[in-house]
Amino acid sequence: MTARIYRPAKSATQSGTARSKTWLLEYMPREARQIEPLMGWTSSGDMNSQLKLWFATQDEAVAYAQREGIAYRVEEPKPATRRVMSYSDNFKPSRIDQWTH
Repeated sequence: MTARIYRPAKSATQSGTARSKTWLLEYMPREARQIEPLMGWTSSGDMNSQLKLWFATQDEAVAYAQREGIAYRVEEPKPATRRVMSYSDNFKPSRIDQWTH
């Protein structure tokens, strides 16, 4: 059973920094999900795929995985790249892109 330790990215609708500083330990699925024939829902017999453990730091998550004997891999977060642009930049005469509306 392998676990993945990572820091989840913010959702597209999230403007604050809630839950962006915590680390998550998730187990990788051991078996494929199956489609239930009557309703079409997906199911799995792997109960560990439902388990998510939150940690304050990466070191705490790694220490937990080592203490419990869980094979793990750590995924480092990618830095957020934001283009800072003000509303008035849309109307500059030196604008490179074409005006679309």
